[in-house]
Formats: sequence, C-alpha cells, structure tokens
Amino acid sequence: MQKIAPCLWFDGNAEDAARFYTSVFSHSRITTTMHYTDAGPGPKGDVLFVTFELEGQEFMALNGGPQYSFTPAISLFVHCASQQEVDGYWAKLLDGGAPMQCGWLQDRFGVSWQIVPDALPKMLRDPDAAKASRVMQAMMKMVKLDIALLEQAYRGG
Repeated sequence: MQKIAPCLWFDGNAEDAARFYTSVFSHSRITTTMHYTDAGPGPKGDVLFVTFELEGQEFMALNGGPQYSFTPAISLFVHCASQQEVDGYWAKLLDGGAPMQCGWLQDRFGVSWQIVPDALPKMLRDPDAAKASRVMQAMMKMVKLDIALLEQAYRGG
C-alpha cells in the first residue's frame, strides 16, 4: 500500500468512473468497493467508495455528493512513450469529455488529464533556449500534442 493516494470526489458515479478508468489503462484493477450500510449516510447498498489501481497507482473514488466538482487546478499527468500512446489515451479519455489546450482534456466525469509525450519535457529542458522556446510556442498552439510537430519545432523547421 502506498503512503499517499488521491481521493476523487464524485456525485454518485464513483463506481462508473473507476470502471471507466480501469478500462483505459491496461495494468489496472478495482481493488475494493464499499457500500453504505444501515448506518448511512447514503441509502443502504449504494456505493460509498471504490479503490482502484491505474498502472500501479492507487486511487479512491468517493461518492461524496454534489457539493464539490473537479477543476483543471488538479490534473492527472500521463507519461506517453510514443505518439501511439498519446493518441490512444487521448481518444479513450476524451470519449464524452472535452479537449483543452496543450495536451489537456477533461473526461466525461470532469477530471482533467494531461496526455504528454515523454519527449516534450526533454525538449523543453534543452540548454539551447531557442530550441526550448520553439517547442513551447509549438505546444501552446496544440490541443492534442503531436510529437512530430514538436520535434520539427525543436529542430527549427
């Protein structure tokens, strides 16, 4: 068990969200589903929370009610080794959601994700400021990130 695990607050659809996320990531599973009992505060038998793992990272999905909603101030960052990975996660997580700028999207549950190729931070950290600047400018014009276009900007083309 990891020391710190994110808890995501949902309004009655925590189990649906956990099932969706575990369908997106291949090394994932639901580990626990806890239901309300006679003690409440929700109706007996309804899902209180679900714990699940995505690629070895533990999460909790809590049916907390309508008091809070997600914002892009917190996002889940997905490292991608290839454009194929970027495209795959983008398509799956975007289903029912909304695209945002610079590799960000909001899924159907309102959770924000950053779908980022591993090559991007390497290019942005390049000691050649002109290369890094061109990559940043290219990225700022993108919605879904495109490695070939980022590399083209990096090379100065």
